[in-house]
Amino acid sequence: MAKIFKSLPFKLLLGLIIGIVVGLVANEAVMTVIVSVKYVLGQVITFCIPLIIIGFIAPSITKLGSNASRMLVVALILAYCSSILAAFMSMGAGYAIIPHLNIVSSVDALKELPAVAFQLDIPQIMPVMSALVLSILLGLAAVWTKAKTFINILDEFQKIVLQIVSKVVIPILPFFIALTFCGLAYDGTLTGQLPVFLAVIGIVIVGHFIWMAVLYGVAGAYSKNSPLEVIRYYGPAYITAVGTMSSAATLSVALTCAHKSPVLRKDMVDFGVPLFANIHLCGSVLTETFFVMVVSMVLYGKLPPIGSMVLFCMLLGVFAIGAPGVPGGTVMASLGLISSVLLFDDAGLGLMLTIFALQDSFGTACNVTGDGALTMILTGYAERHGIKEEKIDFEM
Repeated sequence: MAKIFKSLPFKLLLGLIIGIVVGLVANEAVMTVIVSVKYVLGQVITFCIPLIIIGFIAPSITKLGSNASRMLVVALILAYCSSILAAFMSMGAGYAIIPHLNIVSSVDALKELPAVAFQLDIPQIMPVMSALVLSILLGLAAVWTKAKTFINILDEFQKIVLQIVSKVVIPILPFFIALTFCGLAYDGTLTGQLPVFLAVIGIVIVGHFIWMAVLYGVAGAYSKNSPLEVIRYYGPAYITAVGTMSSAATLSVALTCAHKSPVLRKDMVDFGVPLFANIHLCGSVLTETFFVMVVSMVLYGKLPPIGSMVLFCMLLGVFAIGAPGVPGGTVMASLGLISSVLLFDDAGLGLMLTIFALQDSFGTACNVTGDGALTMILTGYAERHGIKEEKIDFEM
């Protein structure tokens, strides 16, 4: 029970509840303080976004490049295609379903929030897209030149950024969420919208199972083996992922489950499962795509333009490959993408963080279970191309 109270989803949920209650009873003077504090916290979070992008993506590229091989290229293509196709499926469902949900899209009747009393601006060190391009170029160049010293520096920088996330960003998130929802409750945005959020989470979970069925259907057809010979062993991994909300924390269980399958080659399991745990986040991508569309409708009264959503989905697949397999890793790594491509403000980012966290368990379970399907495709590829089986000592 103590672990539940200390968990991030519980803290976010508690912050959400407290924020709503305060927002419903607060007067303008109290809201002035709340809006000002939220502004400062939002500045801290957005300042960290370029650091998170560089710290996550550049070292990930160097790790993959140091093990470059034909199978690695295939694995990367599989992970990226799975993520963006899941995103496009989610986007299509969003345009088809969201307009029919009972979402109050009119913002004219909302109560106006007080102006910020004190404004502390903390500019980012560089724009988000500059950070993404820099990350890719640094990672690739380090691999091409075999710059071992710089690769080690990137690894150290990743550790530093992870500490910033765990000791700065994550601890202030519950407060930021509480202040965000306080404002949403005060101005009336949340009136009648909670049932919609619960319905949306249910829709997304259904989407997870649809995408897993697609992945295993394709894997079975390509490898000419029954997908049930993999799925039947993945129950413990799915349950563990629901409990831990972390692909990394579930890795040992996922490896055990995959090794029990008679249709997966052991060398492909040793190589593929740890790799996909870090680069294949189809469930998280599917979820985030649908959620950004819902949040856009709730806060801004309209769905994002199709062109912006297509660009968002394509780039989100890249961010997912570089995101860490930890709770909320995908949405944390892509906050800058949400703000720069979809033009979300602090309220939008706060709402995204909250509803994403409330279902993160199931998104992670979809990621982990989907890894089995991609490993099945790797096995089929190796068999078709006459790649001899050998034991691979793959390290995280």
